[in-house]
Amino acid sequence: MKIVNFSETDSILNQYVAELRDQSVQSDRLRFRRNLERIGEMMAYEISKTLTFADRTLQTPLAPCVVRCCSEQIVLATVFRAGLPMHQGFLSVFDRAGNAFVSAYRYYKDKECRTVDVHIEYIASPDLTGKTLILVDPMLATGESMELAVKAFETKGQPAKMHLACIIGSRVGVRRLEELYADRDDVTLWCAAIDPELNARSYIVPGLGDAGDLAFGDKI
Repeated sequence: MKIVNFSETDSILNQYVAELRDQSVQSDRLRFRRNLERIGEMMAYEISKTLTFADRTLQTPLAPCVVRCCSEQIVLATVFRAGLPMHQGFLSVFDRAGNAFVSAYRYYKDKECRTVDVHIEYIASPDLTGKTLILVDPMLATGESMELAVKAFETKGQPAKMHLACIIGSRVGVRRLEELYADRDDVTLWCAAIDPELNARSYIVPGLGDAGDLAFGDKI
């Protein structure tokens, strides 16, 4: 598995990540969602440069013209609910892609909120056989949600390639996916930033908090 960490290079993407993390900016829910979208747009553009392209001849009002167009069949997938704005950013770039959705939520098995599990409830997807699956989820904490989402989608067909995209990943989560896909050269993990640790409740530190709550409001 290949890993791309955008924070290792200078780009405007880092500014949007900084605003997502900044408590003084997080209170603007609209801006938070828009930054998730913008990062998604930028990641989608970078991913597009790794895809397969082929010549296509079209007719302009004046003459035939040869252009290079993506020849891969793309399916954009996300995990409810925090992934929706980031997914929309990707969809703005890959506007002809198929779409897939899965629900995955974390819950604590103990009163101390130290033992975390993830539950999958809902999935909707086209046939993924031979296609390029791009799975986006803003936060990669333990890696379990991403792992279970991939397994759920693979019941809908085996993709030819997989791109896993997150905004903030933890070293724990990245390591888990590295171990899971160690021998897979068809899988790439894209991260806007990779943070050093998880706290006792499995939140990424320094992270940014709960992306779903910051984007859509608190839940009970």
